[in-house]
Formats: sequence, C-alpha cells, structure tokens
Amino acid sequence: MKLQPVTTDSPEGREIIEALQDRFQLADDNCQRTVSGIIEQVRSRGDAALVEYTRQFDSPEFRAEQLRVSGDELATAYELVDDDFRDTLELAIDRISDFHERERQESWMTTREDGVITGRLVNPVDAAGLYVPGGRGGSTPLVSSVLMNGIPAGIAGVEQRVMVTPPDANGRISPALLVAAQEIGIDEIYKVGSAWAIAALAYGTETIPLVDVIVGPGNQYVTEAKRQVSGRVRIDMIAGPSEVLIIADHTAEPAFIAADLLAQAEHDPQALAVCIATEAEMAEAIAAALAEQLPQLERAEIAAKSLRDRGALLVAADLAEAITLANFIAAEHLELMVENPFEWLTRIRHAGAIFLGKYTPEAAGDYLAGPNHVLPTMGTARFSSSLGVETFLKKTSLISYSREALEDDSPDIERLARLEGLTGHARSAAIRTRR
Repeated sequence: MKLQPVTTDSPEGREIIEALQDRFQLADDNCQRTVSGIIEQVRSRGDAALVEYTRQFDSPEFRAEQLRVSGDELATAYELVDDDFRDTLELAIDRISDFHERERQESWMTTREDGVITGRLVNPVDAAGLYVPGGRGGSTPLVSSVLMNGIPAGIAGVEQRVMVTPPDANGRISPALLVAAQEIGIDEIYKVGSAWAIAALAYGTETIPLVDVIVGPGNQYVTEAKRQVSGRVRIDMIAGPSEVLIIADHTAEPAFIAADLLAQAEHDPQALAVCIATEAEMAEAIAAALAEQLPQLERAEIAAKSLRDRGALLVAADLAEAITLANFIAAEHLELMVENPFEWLTRIRHAGAIFLGKYTPEAAGDYLAGPNHVLPTMGTARFSSSLGVETFLKKTSLISYSREALEDDSPDIERLARLEGLTGHARSAAIRTRR
C-alpha cells in the first residue's frame, strides 16, 4: 500500500482539507440507544447489572465479590513485575508529577478601597473516577493511562481516586496496572469496564461509589456513556480516534515521519495520520518510507486500514500555508518537523500538544516527557485543553460588602436590576441601605 501525495490546491486536496476541518462526530444512533439502556440498567440494578455485563463481555465466571481488587491482589502484583518495569515506572511518575505540579492553582482575595472583598476559593472535587481501558483483553496494560489520569488528580488534592478497568477472562487485572496505581497512591480499584463502568461511577452502586469527575480514554461506548452522564458529573472531554498532523519542510527525515504516521495509525482503524509537506519530493520520500516500514509492524493490518481510509499526504505551497492549515485542522498531536520549529511556534493557535523538531516523536509525549497525553481530538483543540490538575478543581467566588460600600453601589445595582425587570433584586439592595 502506498499513500499518494496530493497538492492542497487540487480538487482532491481541497476535499481532504474540508473533511479534516469538519471531522467532529458523535456515536451513531444504535450506540447511543445501547449505552442509554446500559446506564438505566446500572442505575436501577446496581452491582447485579455490572456482574451480568462483565460476565457477558469480559469474564464468564465473574462474581460480585470480585468487583473490588483485594488487598492480596494488590500485594501480589509487586511479585509479578520486574525491576526494569519498576525503574521505568518511577521515571515516568517523576516526569509527569513534575510537569503537573506547575499547574497548581491557589485561592485568592482582593480588597477594594471601599472595603469590598472579592476573591475565589479553589478546591478539589471530593471524588474522581479514573477509567483505564482494558488493552486487548488485558494483554497490553495501558500503564500510561493510570499515570496520566491519576497523577493530576492527586496533585489537585482529590481525596478519593477510584480506578475502574475491565478484568481479563479469568477475572484478573494486569499486575503492571495494579503496581502503577499503588505507586501513585491509588488502592481503590474495581474490575469493571465499558459503559457500565462509567454508569457506576456517575450513579454509584452497592459497591462502587459515585464520583464528581470522570476522566480517561475508551472506545465509542465509553465515550458515549461519558457524554450521556455529563452534567451529572464533569467529564474530561468527548474524545474521538487518536490523530497526528505532521508538518515537514525540506530538512525533515522521511523515515522519522513515516514512523510517526505509522505509530498513530496502529492505534485503531479510525486513527487519523496526516502529513503536510512543503515539497513534492519530500512527500514522495515519505510515501516510500511508509511503504517500506508498514510490513514491519505487528499491527500492520490495522495501520494499513487507518492509512487507507483516513490517512493523507498533502503538499502545501510553503510553510506558511501548512501552518494555516494546521490551525484550521486543530489536531490532537501536531509535529513540527521543520528547520527552526520554535520560530513557527507562536503562529500555532490550535493543537492539543505540539512536538518540536525531528527528535521529538509523539510517543515521547505519550509516556515519558511529562505533559498529559489525554488531549482534545476531532478539532476540539480550537476551544479545549488537555487533561490536567484543573480538571479536578472547582472555583467558588467570594464577595463581602460593608454597609458603606453597599450604600455607594446600591443605586447602580438597583438601576440594573430594574432595567432587567427584577424589582425584587433592586429591593434586596435598597432595604439594606435605606433607614
């Protein structure tokens, strides 16, 4: 399979760009109905519904008493992971923690000359639900999801962090996940996945507590469940398939770009892997490198379908046009494989995360660099941000007036209130200031 370069000013190129700019989509009607039914079952039947769904889709012999990971399971997990994993885990925790520590927010107050005090209290939510996908039936434990969800919640000061993840066919959770969770202070872990896990977190069951915020990636059923419970709880975002946009000038390395496009494409057949090159020769070289590297992937079939159905290799007139297109597309991951990437950084307005230079693969951000890898997709980077400490915080306004300050402000308060037809509002100020 070879991805064919297309110029941005051609009819085909304009069609691709239009599709990229309008790629937001929700789950289909069937998925929405299915998820709605699941949520209602969990609301009305609690643990019994969780056990039934888990038996049907994950672990045929699952029992209600297995829902919470036991202390013995947590302790045994340490015996089942090696020292190399522990070393890598420690490094990742340090890097991610250091980055998110800088996101802390403080309460504040200010006093005006007339004595009025205003301010904002910043407090964490009481409980957060952390969803960790199963990872191919537990065979590929998504340790990075544990860290990216759990560390910012801990730094925010959330007292109760509740992790949910589907069990394997034998009713077990990967020891790598259990060790990662414990190393960041999480020991409340439940063996439950998909839409029924989200419903349990949003409404609570006999075993699983309800939470205030639900975060973490998942399939279309998880995403749709989060959408349906949003409003009752806060969610991090409505996320679509993972995506990367790479901008490449004449200095780029075709092999590096091909590797990064394939790294994105291997996620899922719906993943989006796009490159905008500034020269036709570079685009051709990238296409050739893709064809050479694709057969080497373990997930080559998935990557091939992703590239065939959703991949694109565009050729722009120059770097300025490529940057303009990047802002329109607002990709989850944006890689600047250009000669002086920092010179162009100030022109980027919309991207979930930006990777600068040829030695910065998107995989570094997924695992070890420090910034969060839970990022806005489907163009929502135009108005939303990555998961962070702020996701788990809420702000409360503070206002304190003296009698003298209210006497000064009351005429203006009353004037605005009467203009809006709210005479009760006006009276509530006037009654305090007129003897």
